[in-house]
Parts: sequence; structure tokens; C-alpha cells
Amino acid sequence: MMTVPFFRQESVLLPRNQNLRSIYVMLIAVAMFSLMDTAMKLLSAHYPPMQVTALRALSSLPLVCLYLLYRGAFNNVMKVRWPLHLLRGALGVLMITLFAYGLKRMSLAETYSLFFVAPLLITVLSVFILKEKVDFARWCAIAVGLLGVLVALRPDGSGFFSLAGLAVLGSAACYAISAVTGRILSRTDASESMVFWLMVMMALGGVALSAHEWVNIRRDDWWLLAGLSVSGFLGQLAITEAFRHGKASSVAPFEYSALAWGMALDWMLWRALPDEYTLIGAAIIIGSGIYLVRREAVHAESEHP
Repeated sequence: MMTVPFFRQESVLLPRNQNLRSIYVMLIAVAMFSLMDTAMKLLSAHYPPMQVTALRALSSLPLVCLYLLYRGAFNNVMKVRWPLHLLRGALGVLMITLFAYGLKRMSLAETYSLFFVAPLLITVLSVFILKEKVDFARWCAIAVGLLGVLVALRPDGSGFFSLAGLAVLGSAACYAISAVTGRILSRTDASESMVFWLMVMMALGGVALSAHEWVNIRRDDWWLLAGLSVSGFLGQLAITEAFRHGKASSVAPFEYSALAWGMALDWMLWRALPDEYTLIGAAIIIGSGIYLVRREAVHAESEHP
């Protein structure tokens, strides 16, 4: 699943070559997350969605723990705001479970097209929760983006009532709420603690809720779990590095390159290609998302002293 840093520091002036390097790193991050999602899709064909959630978290925990040890971040791992972490944990379990359910029944490209609505939802939630100001132009962009969702869900309504499509939209909504919650937590809690507790709570919740239908791991799937772990970890490191050293308004639009990866992987593994509704809807949603990012950058620069 595509992941973005919960807190982006927008630098108004950055060297051009530094921005270019960050864009390359972002493309690598998106590629890693696309491979991670592919592993989840392959696993979802044999395991229940809730178990896929547990496997996603359990496979990531060893590398996350090693990273915290390397950073010396375990000393402060207990000094967190527990209510918000519990909320993010519950949202994480629901988010990955719904996403895995959608992946099992939809192509990667179709899933990404609908999940791209998440940045629009984050902007909306930021108004009501973070009390951020959104001008009329950005509200129009959000409305257009939501129209793109309807197009991707099929104008004749045949796709709107698809449980898989609604599951992906529900996953995007959970992601948006979690991202806004993460921005609140970033004011007081270390990012390493946020990642650690999210994985721990997702693992515990996923195992507890899937115990009654747990399927034994097939021998051939251990390689998938290893790939899931490594690709997710490298993707998170890369995307954090990209936003740390690059201008968010320049780097963020390249998150949408996931659609190209999704289409390529769909064709290579399942010989599937998206239809015209998916492509048109994705184009509308992506255009709205890029406009929001660029508009926010202009707004930030106008306020820069």
C-alpha cells in the first residue's frame, strides 16, 4: 500500500539537483510499495484479508526493530500518547484488511485509481480536525477529484455497489484519518515510535481477529513474506528520504507513478489491463491531487517571509 510521511516539511528554496535526486528516490519508493502490494495481492488469493493484515505487520516488525536499535530510539518508545496510538492501530488493521479484500478482487491499477482519493480526503479532514484553511480553488479540486472516483466506479452504477470498490474507498478513508492523526502525534511523539507501535498493534489485532480462520503458511509463500517485508521497509526509508531532502510540491506528484507500476505488474502477472473508465477516473483524481499539492506550495510560498 502506498505510504507517505505523516509530516512533511516544505522547504521553499532548495537546490535543483537536490530536488531531482529526491524525485528519483521517490520513484524508487513507489516501485518498492508497488512490489509490496503485489505480494499482498498474491497472498490474498490464499489467505483471509485479516490474516494478510497480520502477515503484513509481522513480516515488517523484525526490520522495524532493527532500525529502532540502529537509531537508538527504543529508549523513548514508551513515551507516547496512547489513545491516539490505539486509534491508529485500529485504523491500520481496518485499512490493510479492506485493502487486501479489494486487491483480491480488483487489479492493482483499479485499486490504485480508487485509493488515490486519499490525499483529497486528508485535505478535507485537515479543515475539520487540524483547523487548516482551504480556499475555494482547492475545494473545487476536491470536488473534481471525487467526481473522478465516480467515473472510476463506472457511470452506469455497476461498479459503485461493488464490495471490492467500496472496500478500497473505505481503506483510503482509514488511511486519511490515520495520516491526520499521525500529524497530530508528530508534534509530541518520535516518528520511530509511531511506526513501531502501528506495526505492533496491527500484528496483535490482525492475529487476534484472524485466529479463528488462520491458514497455515505454505512453504512457497515464505519468499513472498520476505519480499513483503523488505520492499515495505525499503519503500518507507526511500519515501522518508525523498521528503526530507526534496520539496514536497515537486516530489509528491510522483507518488502517482504507482498507476504505471500497477498496470505493468497487472500485465506481467495476470495479463490484465484497466478499462477506459478506470483510466479516465484515475486521470481526473491524479490531476486534482497534483493541483492540490501545487496550490498548497503556492500558498506556502506566499506566506514565506
